[in-house]
Amino acid sequence: MSWTEHPLHFLDFEGSRASGVLEYGVAVLHRGRVVGTHTRLCRATGRVSEEDAAVHGLREAEIATAAPFAEDWDLFADLRERGPFAAHYAGVENALLKTVWPYPRASADFARPGETVIEWGPWIDTAALYRQLYPTVGTGRLEALVAAAGVQEELDALAAQHCPPARRRYHAALYDALAGALLLTVLGRDPAVAALSLPQLLALSALDPERRDDLLQRELF
Repeated sequence: MSWTEHPLHFLDFEGSRASGVLEYGVAVLHRGRVVGTHTRLCRATGRVSEEDAAVHGLREAEIATAAPFAEDWDLFADLRERGPFAAHYAGVENALLKTVWPYPRASADFARPGETVIEWGPWIDTAALYRQLYPTVGTGRLEALVAAAGVQEELDALAAQHCPPARRRYHAALYDALAGALLLTVLGRDPAVAALSLPQLLALSALDPERRDDLLQRELF
C-alpha cells in the first residue's frame, strides 16, 4: 500500500527548550490533501528571548493567558495512534515534544507493521527526504523548498483557509506545518515516490546520505 493512503500528521512547533512550546500547528494529510488542522498559542514555561521573538513574533505578554502546551496531551497522543508524525527537520520537533511528554501511549510502529512502540517516532522528515531525492536543490530551508517545488501560491491559499490572520507567515506554526505537508504532496505526485510503502518512506527519512543510492536501487525502486 502506498504511503499516501495513510493519514499523516505534519507538526511544527514555535518555541524552544528555554521558553517551552509557544505555538503548535498540525496539518493532517491524507491521499494528497490537507483534510484537517489544529493550532493554538501556548503559555510560555520559561523566558522568551528577544532573539527568538524576532523570528516567530510571539512575546510573553500576548500569550500570558493561553493554556500551557501540556494540556493538549490527549490531542497529540490520539494523533500518534492514528498515523505517523512528520516534520521538517523532525529531530527538532521530536526533542521539543519529549521535553513535555517523554513518551506517548503504546502505538503502532509504522516502520514495522504489526509491531507497537512507545515512542513519538519514527518520523517522516521532509528535510531528509528532499536531501535524498532532490540533492540538486542545494538547501534544506523550508521557504526555499516550497519555492523550488512551485507551491507557494497553493500554500498561501491553504493558509487563508486554516491559519489565524496574523499567523499566515513563515515561522508561524500552522503555516510551516502546511508548507511541510505540501512538500509531501509534491512527493506524492511523483509516481516513483508515491509507489513507496510507509515503512520505505520512513526508512528513507532516516537514511544516511551515503547509503541513499544503494537503498533506492535495492529496496525502494
